Amino acid sequence: MNLAGIDPILLLASLMVAATPILLAAIGELVVEKAGVLNLGVEGMMIFGAIAGFVVGVETEAPMLGFAAAALAGAVLSMLFGILTQVLLSNQVATGLALTLFGLGLSALLGQGYVGIKAPVTADFDVPLLADIPVLGPILFQHDPILYLSIGVVVATWAVLRYSRIGLILRAVGESHDAAHALGYKVVRIRLAAIAFGGACAGLGGAYISLIRVPQWTEGMTAGAGWIALAIVVFASWKPWRVLLGAYLFGGIAVLQLNLQAAGVKVPVEILSMSPYLITILVLVIMSSDRARAALNAPAALGRVFHASN
Repeated sequence: MNLAGIDPILLLASLMVAATPILLAAIGELVVEKAGVLNLGVEGMMIFGAIAGFVVGVETEAPMLGFAAAALAGAVLSMLFGILTQVLLSNQVATGLALTLFGLGLSALLGQGYVGIKAPVTADFDVPLLADIPVLGPILFQHDPILYLSIGVVVATWAVLRYSRIGLILRAVGESHDAAHALGYKVVRIRLAAIAFGGACAGLGGAYISLIRVPQWTEGMTAGAGWIALAIVVFASWKPWRVLLGAYLFGGIAVLQLNLQAAGVKVPVEILSMSPYLITILVLVIMSSDRARAALNAPAALGRVFHASN
């Protein structure tokens, strides 16, 4: 065992990269749940975004086009969930789980011809002046543009939810859709817009894995990241800044585990393998208990069906 071989600067920089896909998916799901919708299909949208972004990135040799395609693919797939749950009034939990299975299967089909192909390189963006700061420069200011975008999305989400009229309406719909409907707000349209935003963020998160973090296509490469994102939203009490901290904490654990294994410390891989399933059960238990949801400051109408005729 050789812990001296672990570079703390590289470890912290890798932490930010590992956390980015989870952060993007989690902040998108936070907006969806703030609107009163529980979408358990985050994993499916992430993996679909991963293959869509990878295919477009490889074929055009333009990673940024790949990320745009991934965001669009995630939003389109999320609309399937939105129409089923908000228009046809299907069960949100069952539909979300079905969306995950659909995304996993479709991505595996589309990705058969892309196994073993390397993604085009996404150039890092070194922040002028700040990138040259010792220690902090390599950790914080020498990353790819999507990583900085993920932090910007968190800041923008916090500001919109807290200070804007749009954020107020979104939170009102999530707290009492009947009251919002009585005031004249289009509850279904608002929720569909939130669902599309969440899908786009999940797609971006998936593409980040296939285009930057790995970077190649492997079937099932999200490996439970969507479920982790769902859990982070719950345990962050639906607050954007806590989502940021939660994503970085999980990213740190994942990177540290890999570094410890490389250093010779025996860390059972099976613990991480089973974590998505344990997290799924835990999230469903919390969501099924009104008392637990209230204690965590969950939106009051989360997961409840809205009938426009009410």
